Amino acid sequence: MRLSQLTLTDFRSYAHAQLQLQPGPNVLLGFNGVGKTNIAEAIGYLSTLSSHRVSQDGPLVRHGEKQAIIRADAHRGARQALLEVEINPGRSNRARINRGNPVRATDVLGILRTVLFAPEDLELIKGGPTLRRRLFDDLAVQLRPALGRVRLDYEKVLKQRNALLKSIRHEGFTSTHEATLAVWDHQLSEAGAHLLKARLEMLTALRPHVATAYEQLSGSVRTARVQYVSSLEEDLPQDSLSASETGDGVASDASRPDVSALETLTRQELASLMLQRLQGSRRAERDRAMTLVGPHRDDVNFSLDQVPVKGFASHGETWSFALALRLGAYRVMVDDDPEEGARPVLILDDVFAELDARRRRRLAELAAEAEQLIVTAAVDDDVPEALLGNALRVESVDQISQVSVHEQP
Repeated sequence: MRLSQLTLTDFRSYAHAQLQLQPGPNVLLGFNGVGKTNIAEAIGYLSTLSSHRVSQDGPLVRHGEKQAIIRADAHRGARQALLEVEINPGRSNRARINRGNPVRATDVLGILRTVLFAPEDLELIKGGPTLRRRLFDDLAVQLRPALGRVRLDYEKVLKQRNALLKSIRHEGFTSTHEATLAVWDHQLSEAGAHLLKARLEMLTALRPHVATAYEQLSGSVRTARVQYVSSLEEDLPQDSLSASETGDGVASDASRPDVSALETLTRQELASLMLQRLQGSRRAERDRAMTLVGPHRDDVNFSLDQVPVKGFASHGETWSFALALRLGAYRVMVDDDPEEGARPVLILDDVFAELDARRRRRLAELAAEAEQLIVTAAVDDDVPEALLGNALRVESVDQISQVSVHEQP
């Protein structure tokens, strides 16, 4: 996949900007604060309908304006589509495909696939579980856009169930509350199991690619491991992963310490288990006025061999692991659709400055396989020369120009 032209209207700092992009590497060079990351963010938003920098759409609209527009010519092999997304904070976002009538913004999901790495991704390692859950949800939605509706349904039911629990704490528990909770329990279990199964499938696909990418980036003999930690697991029987259940007398892969027992369960089994856990947590949930069971309570652990990355890894190891997660996601997308011309756009936002020369070289080699690569950098020398064939100098929000590989700022 690739973009040939990107147009921004009232997006972030840009009143209007238009960029011509080429297959292969496209490097945006310029001092910090001139708007390079805004361009990377816009491309990512067109693919995922979310920003890697903020959780709300308001900051994406230029100050004083009510709407931002991202428009791009997207190519998948010989096929082309003109995509346009209107960002309307406080109102429903809309989209147009090939200049057609306005449709729901979610209708563009799946047309353009991207993988974006930015310094904010270090929070995948250092921060709380919300970003780690989002990593798997966003990947699942890019591959299976219908999961976007499942995700919204789960969040809606969760919000309503929590509101009911708060009401119970203030008003007291009645038979009417019990009946209403039972309804929410079933709905939350169905949507939660769907979402959880999608995450676990992404994890199974992602795990080997993360290990390979980490080894390639760092040259380390230590194995990068990814383990899902769920609020449901404490109810799983310890013998549920016996070799006899694999059907061939060979121990299941779930015997590995980084593999969750949940990965062996069907979606229906996950729904049943979640329903049991919700019912068993009724008293604790009433006391705390919040839902204590479900995908919104889960986390993902990252480790090198058996040592947690968070709090124990060096700066270089942490960067390599975070990069490996995104490169692993890229490989999962390639595996999902190996057709020529279907590889996702790879975006590396302000990455090379934080890497030593060896990791820069290895990252450039790995990134070179992308049909289209978008790189941002403040210093020309931070970017390996092999990637500088198509470089754009971003002087300001009003001035973006083509530059020579050897031009000095």
